[in-house]
Amino acid sequence: MEWKLFASLEEAVREICGNDRTVTGRNYVAGGDINTASALHLDDGTCLFMKSNAASFLKNFTAEAEGLAAIRKAGGPMTPRVLGAGREKGGSFLLLEYIRGAAPVRDYWEIFAAELAAMHKAVPKENIGFGFASDNYIGERSQINSPRKTWTAFMRDCRLKPQLEAASGYLDREDRKRAEHLLSHLDGLLEEPEKPSLIHGDLWGGNKITGNDGKCWLIDPAVYYGHPEADIAMTELFGGFPGAFYRAYEETGCLGDGYADRRDLYNLYHLLNHLNTFGGSYLSSVRRILKRYVG
Repeated sequence: MEWKLFASLEEAVREICGNDRTVTGRNYVAGGDINTASALHLDDGTCLFMKSNAASFLKNFTAEAEGLAAIRKAGGPMTPRVLGAGREKGGSFLLLEYIRGAAPVRDYWEIFAAELAAMHKAVPKENIGFGFASDNYIGERSQINSPRKTWTAFMRDCRLKPQLEAASGYLDREDRKRAEHLLSHLDGLLEEPEKPSLIHGDLWGGNKITGNDGKCWLIDPAVYYGHPEADIAMTELFGGFPGAFYRAYEETGCLGDGYADRRDLYNLYHLLNHLNTFGGSYLSSVRRILKRYVG
């Protein structure tokens, strides 16, 4: 772990930036819907990016830090460097490198596709199968990452089943029958990849930014070792990326034959998570997918 936990923000600033450094200003940054985001200005002109929330969110911040660090080490798209996390005045914080951004480079989307594929193709740093060394979060909700030997078992036990159980109050009798049938027949619907791949886990347009180098950087991960198709499916759920990204990614060979037939299965997890987080407006989308695969 290259970052560390601090007892206070003052301690973190001193150790990260120097004993004489102090915070001279803070302005809030728009965009977050769970945490408060701020730019911290120091007396030497340095700027740090800080997320803050209640003290109980420290575990969310440490999980996010671990995810960002894992992506950064995988040799794919860049992420903001994690500087530290800790508690401050009854709350908690996460400190990251401040990204000012730059004009997008030429072939921005094609480069992003190639870098994402490089991350997906990288040899796993951990020999744990499908899952991750620790649980983390998908939005506000906890995400189970207990390792499994097969992708199908992981999707069933750690992704779809927990969300379906949490959504039981929304589902009627027919929904539940379809869900049970789906879980028991997943092995005939999913494709087993050659190896587990590190994936972002929550890859939609709001979780990418343009970095200081003008290329696409990743933020707000929900990482685990899974199937690359799950990342690509998520990009298509809420609006999608430009065609140049998908054409370039397809050329990398990371998508298996029949990916389009599996896409909704991967996104069922995210739609169930939205149903359990935001309420019944997502129920019709969940039902559509259950009916598609079960009838």
